[in-house]
Amino acid sequence: MRYFITFLLAGFVSGAALAQEFRIGFINTDRIFREANTAKAAQTRLEQEFSKREKEMVDMGNTLKNNSEKFERDAPTLSETQRATRQRQFSDLDRDLQRKRREFQEDLNARKNEEFQIVLERANRIVKQVAEAEKYDLIIQEAVWINPKHDITDKVIKTINATK
Repeated sequence: MRYFITFLLAGFVSGAALAQEFRIGFINTDRIFREANTAKAAQTRLEQEFSKREKEMVDMGNTLKNNSEKFERDAPTLSETQRATRQRQFSDLDRDLQRKRREFQEDLNARKNEEFQIVLERANRIVKQVAEAEKYDLIIQEAVWINPKHDITDKVIKTINATK
């Protein structure tokens, strides 16, 4: 299928080249997500929003580790009942930590998707503006290789950063 699309695109480009100049542009969305001010702001918002929960999980992990070490030291001197009680508490704490980590990761991924969808929509609007203003016939977002002369990512990032 990919070869067919490449063949079709090559035929279209060569046919269009005969009629007029065919302009192709390329944008690197990963760079936009790293370098655009809106993407950086989204990342900062996410860090602020999730830093408290992340710290709670780190603290909980440290507590779990300390409890585990204490249990290992004290285990030989504990009665069977005390050992079973502590193991149950340790298991409960571990299960709670795993659940919180899973929920944290799910919430973080959902919010990342929301924030970066907004960045992507804005970037797509800017790409369309640049394409129309500079009369591009085709803008590609993903490619195995692209000649750097077709890369318009810098123009898009500058336009995104210049607009409010």
